[in-house]
Amino acid sequence: MAANRPSEPTANWWRDAAIYQIYVRSFADGDGDGTGDLAGVRARLPYLVELGVDALWFTPWYLSPLADGGYDVADYRTIDPAFGTLAEAEKLIAEARELGIRTIIDIVPNHVSDQHAWFRAALEAGSGSPERDLFHFRKGRGPDGAIPPNDWVSEFGGTPWTRLDDGEWYLHLFATQQPDLNWAHPAVRQEHEEVLRFWFERGVSGVRIDSAALLAKDPALPDFAEGDPHPFVDRDELHDIYRAWRAIGDEYGGVFVGEVWLPDAERFARYLRPDELHTAFNFNFLACPWDAGLLRTAIDDTLSEHASVGAPATWVLCNHDVTRTVTRYGRAETGFDFDAKTFGTPTDLALGTRRARAAALLSLALPGAAYLYQGEELGLPEVDIPLDRIQDPMHFRKGGADPGRDGCRVPLPWSAQGPYAGFGADAEPWLPQPADWASYAADLQSDEPDSMLTLYREALRLRREEPGFATTGEPGARELTWLDAAPGVLALSRTEGLLCVVNLAAEAAELPEHTAVLLASGPLDGAGRLPRDTAVWLRA
Repeated sequence: MAANRPSEPTANWWRDAAIYQIYVRSFADGDGDGTGDLAGVRARLPYLVELGVDALWFTPWYLSPLADGGYDVADYRTIDPAFGTLAEAEKLIAEARELGIRTIIDIVPNHVSDQHAWFRAALEAGSGSPERDLFHFRKGRGPDGAIPPNDWVSEFGGTPWTRLDDGEWYLHLFATQQPDLNWAHPAVRQEHEEVLRFWFERGVSGVRIDSAALLAKDPALPDFAEGDPHPFVDRDELHDIYRAWRAIGDEYGGVFVGEVWLPDAERFARYLRPDELHTAFNFNFLACPWDAGLLRTAIDDTLSEHASVGAPATWVLCNHDVTRTVTRYGRAETGFDFDAKTFGTPTDLALGTRRARAAALLSLALPGAAYLYQGEELGLPEVDIPLDRIQDPMHFRKGGADPGRDGCRVPLPWSAQGPYAGFGADAEPWLPQPADWASYAADLQSDEPDSMLTLYREALRLRREEPGFATTGEPGARELTWLDAAPGVLALSRTEGLLCVVNLAAEAAELPEHTAVLLASGPLDGAGRLPRDTAVWLRA
């Protein structure tokens, strides 16, 4: 398989790349201590080559006390010892590149860990010190300063302010252990620009930017006021930051992908102007219910907002924060909303799996880049983590009502016969695996012609080899055309006569005229009709 892959992808590789997200802690355990690590990833590079991906996106692998799954970074230039060493990271980047797979790393610019050297120095220096200027420290309100400085709400629920023994409060839009940086301070900008150069010089090809729309704050830190610009979301000052980043990336041929949650399409597109970010995650598609009309609208809106700035779209069904696809699609409410997550939601996994297979072919047929979260290619379901094993701060910040995000982060099953489903040999994984986890093992699925893994391998092979799936990125290019179809059916064409048809209706649907079936997510019926919750790739 590796012989068919280019060792040096083209300059525009990111426009239609298939990118695989690795949550290192749960991918593969190379040293047997129960935690995934870089040695485990290196050992599984042949698997990733055979899967057919173009790049790997690593969630944070830096030194961290893991108060929020590694998104509380204590040192950007140090690999956390649980995962390995900087030398191992450099070796992994180089080995993957030799196999035709690029590396994208995660940068978390909004905040750092409370164990970061800067924040420790700020605590020690005290009120009014230059060290505290790197963060957002404020006096409280009320006669004794016991009321938080403003009425903001944390992304994890509750107030985003924590009071210190000296009476001052510090801002953290996420967990208490994640103090927000002051991006109006030149030292903050300089440090992050140096971190970007540090990793580009070690061979990474791109950077994913966490919470990309939250960095800049109104310097007055005011209460919310109806009609005023948001005090910390999507502020205009952000664009100067990302223009400076883009200039650095261009020096190294590096690309940027932003995590930008914005409902306003015009504001969203600003981040993708030619001198800013290359791409951004498409959350409208990710959160969309299994409904033909809503999916078509999400696709059209996405392509339209990206076309206005000449940027390629991205398509993703799941990530390390979102309920697993086979579980979500097997529920009565098939969309995704953080506020709607509850314990004990009834799920039909057989239905969800059938829909997830169809959704895989739909997403991989669309023009742009595709992101695949680890384990989606195995059809893994969301796991109900025992209450005494939950680690996600979102669960605790919301008073225990939210099951948190650990259910999609359970360590992967590699071998049906190995200890802990082949994740690691010696110690129990850091999150518990269900009793049936080995039934999803990669080695079992590898030889099954109808498995989820086989479907993804074949889809990614066709997507790479068929010219009609390429995304040109040329202004005005016809990347997708909708075809007439029955209600509840999505039918689209790409170039070179490639068709994708997805049946979300209650009954089987007629297929358009075609000369060949390239791939189907499930069996077609005897008359060549497309069953419900099934997708197919055709050649016209």
